[in-house]
Amino acid sequence: MPKFCIILLMARARELLWTVGAELAEAGRLQGAGDIFFLSVPEAWAALAGEDLRPLILARRAVYEQELGRRHVPRLLLSDGTEPTAGTHHATGEDGVSLRGTPASGGVVTQKARVILDPGEAGLEPGEILVAPSTDPGWTPLFLTAGGLVMEMGGPMSHGAIVAREYGIPAVVGVPDATELIETGQRITVDGSSGEVTSDLEGS
Repeated sequence: MPKFCIILLMARARELLWTVGAELAEAGRLQGAGDIFFLSVPEAWAALAGEDLRPLILARRAVYEQELGRRHVPRLLLSDGTEPTAGTHHATGEDGVSLRGTPASGGVVTQKARVILDPGEAGLEPGEILVAPSTDPGWTPLFLTAGGLVMEMGGPMSHGAIVAREYGIPAVVGVPDATELIETGQRITVDGSSGEVTSDLEGS
């Protein structure tokens, strides 16, 4: 209920800000009404007073567009906005690929992997291991047929980890670049207790 009420409040605030953005756009101080969301409240007041903030908005929109294209969302950021690089999470050996993440649901399963980026266009066969960037409630039906889970983001209390434990399937989360390093049809072993994902390339 608190989250629901907060969302209602934010929706109302967005509606009011959009009106201000439309007014500034009509006055030629913004390119469009949506530009208002790239300004702080004091900056919006400055724009209403006549200050030209379009260059600032363009710079912030460029950063926003760059972030929209990000495939990997860091679990940890340093104070300068960069991701720590110390300690690799995966390595490639002569006999296959070994990935390491955070143990999320105990058990071991060996089965073919299915890389899915969009649950709306998914076709997961019973027993296959779901490999995904992250999951939310919209992914839950896939857990009914999944034999295991490998997820790029999240921790032990993330949605995918919790649902995997509820359904009793092995899961490893927080595995960087899993959807790129693992291919659909590749036979992998998921150890949800140790946090390891291994694959025999010859058996793929």
